[in-house]
Amino acid sequence: MSALIPSRAPAFPLPAGACDCHMHAYGPEDIYPPAPQSPFPPVAGGDVARYARTRDILGLSRAVVVQPSVYGFDNRATLDAMAALGDARGVAVVPPDVSEAELARLTGLGIRGIRFFMIGGGVLGWDALETLAAKTAAFGWHVQLQMDGRQLHEQADRLASLPGRLVIDHNGKFLEPVGIEHPGFVALRRLLDNGRTWVKTSGVYETSRSAPPGYDDVALLARTLIAHAPERCLFATNWPHPSKPGNPPDDALLVDLFASWCGEATVVRKIMVDNPAMLYGFAPIIPSEEPHP
Repeated sequence: MSALIPSRAPAFPLPAGACDCHMHAYGPEDIYPPAPQSPFPPVAGGDVARYARTRDILGLSRAVVVQPSVYGFDNRATLDAMAALGDARGVAVVPPDVSEAELARLTGLGIRGIRFFMIGGGVLGWDALETLAAKTAAFGWHVQLQMDGRQLHEQADRLASLPGRLVIDHNGKFLEPVGIEHPGFVALRRLLDNGRTWVKTSGVYETSRSAPPGYDDVALLARTLIAHAPERCLFATNWPHPSKPGNPPDDALLVDLFASWCGEATVVRKIMVDNPAMLYGFAPIIPSEEPHP
């Protein structure tokens, strides 16, 4: 079995409608050629068929496909993966001069956000943020942002003033683990309090200096965010883990770790089911009635 496909299911059974709010899909280079300027290669084995198998093993049923930086403005791999997965939404990358007709087309296909990757290798920078935030908010899109959280407090006022909604990746993506009193992390919590910002409690393995299975340094940030504002948190796998080519983390372990941060099944359901349904426009899942004694 591929290292990208879990060898076991999580110990924690996931609720119906559980959503993976951040995964990528790659494909053959003759069909989806990398952007010439991309410093990143496609992830070997990161195709939608392997992801579908991963999703089934983990117990997930919905996905948000995020445009990989390797493809630049060519969103075909993302759109094709969304179509293949079925109950899926997407986050695209579009140029500042994108037309309203193209935004309408992408919205009709299930795109719900625009990605800004500010850590090197993205095709959109800070200079395009306000222009594209305004254009895409008119179609109900949010801004999905990945940056070094150690500078988040320097951009917090700017981010808070954006129209529409904001989703921040990977617990703030602090490229060096920080404590909960770091000004960037304090700024993240304040953004969550504005009612228009969400954070993905994901990717702890990317920046942790602590060993698995706990990833204790970054897990502290995730637990703190969930305790602070569970209604503003999202779950994600970050499959196929492009920062760890050839050495992906154990996805089942990451699911169980997330469940331990939540503490209660009601919190797991809120973050995995209810929050994505509201943010991305999935159909609501009605909990089954408890059986009568």
